[in-house]
Amino acid sequence: MKLWNEKGFYRYVLALALPIMLQNGVTNFVGLLDNIMIGRIGTEQMSGVAIVNQLLFVFNLTLFGATAGPGIFTSQFHGRGSTDGVRQTFRFKLLTCMIFCTVGLAVFLGFGGSLIRAWLHDTGAGDLALTFESARAYLLVMLPGLLPFALKEVYASTLRETGETIVPMRAALAAVGINLVLNYVLIFGKLGLPALGVTGAAIATVVSRVAECAIVVIYTHRRRETHPYIQGVYRSLRIRQELAADIVRKGLPLLFNELLWSTSMAMLSRCYSERGLDVVAGYNISTAVTNVSCVCFLALGQATAIIVGNLLGAGKTEDARRTAPRMTAFSAAVCAGVGLVQIALAGMFPLLYNTTDEIRDLGRWFILIHGCFQPIFAITNCEYFTLRSGGSVLITFFFDSIYEWIAAVPVAALLIFETSLPIVPIYTLVLLSEGLKAVLGWIYVRQGKWVRNLAGQYE
Repeated sequence: MKLWNEKGFYRYVLALALPIMLQNGVTNFVGLLDNIMIGRIGTEQMSGVAIVNQLLFVFNLTLFGATAGPGIFTSQFHGRGSTDGVRQTFRFKLLTCMIFCTVGLAVFLGFGGSLIRAWLHDTGAGDLALTFESARAYLLVMLPGLLPFALKEVYASTLRETGETIVPMRAALAAVGINLVLNYVLIFGKLGLPALGVTGAAIATVVSRVAECAIVVIYTHRRRETHPYIQGVYRSLRIRQELAADIVRKGLPLLFNELLWSTSMAMLSRCYSERGLDVVAGYNISTAVTNVSCVCFLALGQATAIIVGNLLGAGKTEDARRTAPRMTAFSAAVCAGVGLVQIALAGMFPLLYNTTDEIRDLGRWFILIHGCFQPIFAITNCEYFTLRSGGSVLITFFFDSIYEWIAAVPVAALLIFETSLPIVPIYTLVLLSEGLKAVLGWIYVRQGKWVRNLAGQYE
């Protein structure tokens, strides 16, 4: 009760988390509206876009992983007041993201069609050819948006790790506003323009990403006195050798973690697609909704990484040890309320789609079941960011992505390919694996082996 009564602490937590929550919430809400707009065109178009977004999700999470390793050091360098340390981690992020952007473009251009076909199975429901053409058209237009998205991630992540969460939020709000307006105009052909369908949705997304990137880049360079690390950041690409080696050592597990975790989510979606295009469409409806509800635990997890990382960098290890479980409990309590709201509204959103009753019913069940697991997701997410903030990247790697590959994915594959169970019970059993993960993470966090000051050695 003493912990819960420290109102100043929770005001600080919310001051960090709410801008991130609002930014991601508005982004995902507009994504939901986009999804509904595309869903008004038809089930095949909606399913095609959903398949491509699942593939792009892997790319986006890989970039997140590429900035996560340097981000551990950025947060701790900022806590110690080391401007040059932050500058060098920024350079490392930039080089890494540009490399992965090039690789991503090559993969999507060379193998995009084959990847899309992996989700298409002939069960007698839906037009597979139309779904494939919709997906391919959407993917080709989305590719130019990879570069501004990567550059935005470099700047925005550094701003957040140095305590500046408002500007990335404002940039995201501006981007989603642009995206929403252009989606309505280009998808349905308003203001005298032709109706472009899924191609219009992709154009709107690319334009909004360019705008978001421009806002964070221009702001950062115009406020050099507030963000001194940006001064001279492009004069060279020099990174201290021992720092680069440490970032690689700490960052590679995080990078592979995000890559493997996102591919595990894609593999789960791929397994579910064996039950037919109706399941792909129903799962897409639920994902658009649950992405909005997940912003609370994701934002509180990022706030955990910032607060605990700053404490560790400042040498306040005992404060960091006490703060981590408090953040986890707070996040679980908040997300229990979010889950109840999600359950109450589960039946409403599928009605907005121009699709069959069977698909709407599947979407409703997926949303409802996901809402029941919100507190568990909150706990595992905070545990992940706690372990990451102290540089326990190998444990983080096994805790997050390896666990999904040895638990969730095999369970889904076994139930899909070896049983005749309906998709809803299968989905529920897969999510149950998160419970054991939460228990294992809690035990390790309480042991305190993750508590490390990484920035002190570079003083």
